[in-house]
Amino acid sequence: MAAKREMSFHIFTIAAISFTETFSDSFMKSLLLITTLLIIPGLFARAANAEQEKAFVEKYKTALEANDSATLQSVLYTTGADPMIVGFYKMMQSGGAGDKVSKIELVDLTPDDVKKATAPQDSPNGGKVCLNLKPTKKLVIVIEKKDENGSSTNTTENFVAEKDGKFVIPVPGPCSNAIN
Repeated sequence: MAAKREMSFHIFTIAAISFTETFSDSFMKSLLLITTLLIIPGLFARAANAEQEKAFVEKYKTALEANDSATLQSVLYTTGADPMIVGFYKMMQSGGAGDKVSKIELVDLTPDDVKKATAPQDSPNGGKVCLNLKPTKKLVIVIEKKDENGSSTNTTENFVAEKDGKFVIPVPGPCSNAIN
């Protein structure tokens, strides 16, 4: 009887090991599938985002060098913005228009940039204004000029936000219109 019990025990052990290996393999395959399904879309989203960033920078650079004010103004997000500040932003955009851009890049915000972007600013009309969209990047533009009188470098920085899948430059408005 001991031999029969021992044989039953071995069969049970083999069945348990087989089940465990099958369960383990199945679990690992499921875990791998779930992980893949979660990671792959994120990689494609990042790749698409990088392409969108490159397209935005190239569009802005081309418009700036061509003095294309309509395209430059099309990237301004003016919903809820102060009209006087909108006029100022349009004027500032045309300041380097037509010049050769030495360097232009879309960079991540530093902690100081985030603090500055979220803090209310003094309005030219009095009172306080805030950005109407939460910025995610900063557009840094460097224009170098050289002539017979010497050379100069002008660096401009604009906060950039995303709205409806597009990059835009938010224009400040009353803080009651700010989106955080």
